[in-house]
Amino acid sequence: MNVFKIRKITDTYLPSNVTAVKQVFDILRIHFPTVSEEKISDILEQMKDPLKYRFSTMIFVAEDGRSNVKGFAIMFFMPDKNFCFLDYIAVTPGRISSGVGGAIYERIREEAQMLKSIGIFMECLPDDEKLCVDKSGIKQNKARLAFYERYGARPIIGTKYETPVNPEDDCPPYLVFDDLGNDIHLSISQAKRFIRAILERKYPTYCPEDYIKMILSSIKDEPVKLREFKYLLKERPLEKREAVKGEIALIINDKHDIHHVKEVGYIESPIRIKSILREIEKLNEFKIRPSRGYPDKHITDVHNIKYFNYFKTVCEKLPEGKSIYPYVFPVRNATRPPKDYSVLAGYYCIDTFTPINKSAFLAARSGVNCTLTAAELLLEGYHSAYALVRPPGHHAERDVFGGFCYFNNAAIAAHFLTKFGKVAILDIDYHHGNGQQQIFYERKDVFTVSIHGNPSFAYPYFTGFADEKGEGEGEGFNLNYALKEVLTGEEYLSHLKKALKEIRNFNPQYFIVSLGLDPAKGDPTGTWTLSPADFKNNGAEFGKLPFPILFVQEGGYKNRTLGTNARNFFEGFISTRLVNNNELTTKKKK
Repeated sequence: MNVFKIRKITDTYLPSNVTAVKQVFDILRIHFPTVSEEKISDILEQMKDPLKYRFSTMIFVAEDGRSNVKGFAIMFFMPDKNFCFLDYIAVTPGRISSGVGGAIYERIREEAQMLKSIGIFMECLPDDEKLCVDKSGIKQNKARLAFYERYGARPIIGTKYETPVNPEDDCPPYLVFDDLGNDIHLSISQAKRFIRAILERKYPTYCPEDYIKMILSSIKDEPVKLREFKYLLKERPLEKREAVKGEIALIINDKHDIHHVKEVGYIESPIRIKSILREIEKLNEFKIRPSRGYPDKHITDVHNIKYFNYFKTVCEKLPEGKSIYPYVFPVRNATRPPKDYSVLAGYYCIDTFTPINKSAFLAARSGVNCTLTAAELLLEGYHSAYALVRPPGHHAERDVFGGFCYFNNAAIAAHFLTKFGKVAILDIDYHHGNGQQQIFYERKDVFTVSIHGNPSFAYPYFTGFADEKGEGEGEGFNLNYALKEVLTGEEYLSHLKKALKEIRNFNPQYFIVSLGLDPAKGDPTGTWTLSPADFKNNGAEFGKLPFPILFVQEGGYKNRTLGTNARNFFEGFISTRLVNNNELTTKKKK
């Protein structure tokens, strides 16, 4: 069984991307031996400077679990002309029937749909022997054109595009068009505009103006014609596959309800998830995806392994139905921590109301798997994903738990995604996201922002003040909006817009939202009065962002309105979703 994931690379600076791109170029050299090293270097330059080349460059790689590249595609997007151009696609030699090539092509078709592109153009070497002196590659050319026919993509005919630039050139390529299943018929003016852009931008020093004018003047058919199906005969081309942009991946912690503390006053209960799920299902925008398993290392990369081992061990030792509440808080001395497990709870906790019991570890561990699944789905092409999990996570710091939180789901997902690009976290829970702040306080690859009640009156009390900006390399990469005790929805929205402006300036590759619904009116843990309409307005601001977004459920404890507020938030988000990567550049925070 071939197991791989496909992810998009838009920069070449991160170590994981450097390694992947090196493998891509190795495969490219094997499949396209006539491509010069200068041309390969040009690909890197094109990625760095899209304004100069007038197109953005994306590399899609299919990787196995060990980060071995099994295939790739390089695609351009020309936003001013609104079309994509597939420059190269290839798989590791010897894997022709592995399904990798088809999966990659389907992925770039989804990307083109997300960009609302009119379609994908590409050049394919001809299957007509009259066009080739060297006929050794005809068989392979036929196979390639037959592959694209499965998707309805065929050569444009009735033009002189196949005319060699130089008389000695052999096997001049067809220009193939994939309309993404939309039954598009290109007009002469459209075709001329697109073909000029291809020839000028892809071959800026190769195609003289006289040659370009000759090609354009040869376009006579209105609309432009595609070649009849030659290889599929009576078979229908594959139906259009909707881009995953059109749905929100939903990953639910199916083990959350084993963590049920049936004690008066304990408000972090299983009904929270049921209330949210019952309402958001009405939107018909969510696609439930199964949770995947991930090694403990993803947790211990973020949390102290001593804390992880304590939490796991103490939960295993406790009898069913018994909970430990921290009650002794020794001064933290790494060389002499308490020995007794019940006392040691205070060594690893920041409050007296977050219990440890037999099910807490299993529920929290399952929540991590759900959140990492959602993060990985962003890598695979989803523009938005929602990890509907409990217990929450944003109060868990590197060494301690508290605030009903045991593992910091958002931070674990953020660290995981930093291998593939910069990450921003915005915490919109009523309470400060102290966990994310503490974990990333000295890092610049994760921009942490929190909008919350001022810690002078709101939990966790000791952190979240406006003057906390980060330290060392992380200075300037932590931002707190510590707001007043009585706050209207309009006032909240103004602060949210400011926070999102800062995040746009940071320009992350991935954006994580710690989604707290406790700013709601009547929430037992908060003092604000946001209505369902306010949540809808807030959600609409997130829909305007171009970044792939991972929503991670945090607080929200008024169960009568919790689901309604969640539904309104996502209604707003859905109503304003913009195309991802539809701009060549955005202002970057250095």
